[in-house]
Amino acid sequence: MKFNKFAILILIFSINSWSSDKQKLDQNIKEQQSSNQAGVQSQKKVSKFANDTRDLLNEYRITLRKVENTKVYNEQLKKMIQSQTSEMESIKKQIEDLKNTSREITPLMVRMVDTLEKFVTLDMPFLPEERTHRVAELKSMLNRADVSVSEKYRRILEAYQVENEYGRTIEAYRGVKQSENKEITVDYFRVGRIALMYQSLDGNISGLWNQQNKSWDELPDNFSQSLKKGIRMARKQMAPDLVKIPVSAPEVL
Repeated sequence: MKFNKFAILILIFSINSWSSDKQKLDQNIKEQQSSNQAGVQSQKKVSKFANDTRDLLNEYRITLRKVENTKVYNEQLKKMIQSQTSEMESIKKQIEDLKNTSREITPLMVRMVDTLEKFVTLDMPFLPEERTHRVAELKSMLNRADVSVSEKYRRILEAYQVENEYGRTIEAYRGVKQSENKEITVDYFRVGRIALMYQSLDGNISGLWNQQNKSWDELPDNFSQSLKKGIRMARKQMAPDLVKIPVSAPEVL
């Protein structure tokens, strides 16, 4: 096969030209790839920078909220401290007032117990052991350091209330009475502080306390049934009813 020399030269030139273009294309592709990789790296850096910036902004906003909350908390804490300071001052004043009150109320309580003791001594002699023991306990309590002033005052008032109740109630109780140099068991019957009577268990002997003479007077037999009825009423052994009782004449001042 014979080729034209000129045609061969053109073919060689074309092959050389295509080889050169291919090299340039390959070079351009490499450069584009390198450029793309650089762009990717740049984009990553930009994205990272944007993320870091966003995180810093969020952290800044969170810090601002914390600062604002701290300001509000500190302001509220300041008000609380002021309130607690005022409360402490008030408590100190109350403690001081309490000390003064304790110094003033202690003599008052002593006088109240002494008055109660005199009252029990001068009053009708009902429940003598119980009432005398109550006063003795109050006098002993006043000397005790383990009992607060308020508790002492409460128990003294309680004793006064008990004595006050005696004047508004009826009561029957059994006890021993000295009679003609011997002791006899009797039923006592108290009507408030109006009358204090007794009756022997067989019902044969009855008496009335004479507050003026501070002694017992014998009651006539016509009061025996009324007294027995009154004793049963006081013990809730029968329904309330009218009872005839003797009443001493009031003292003339």
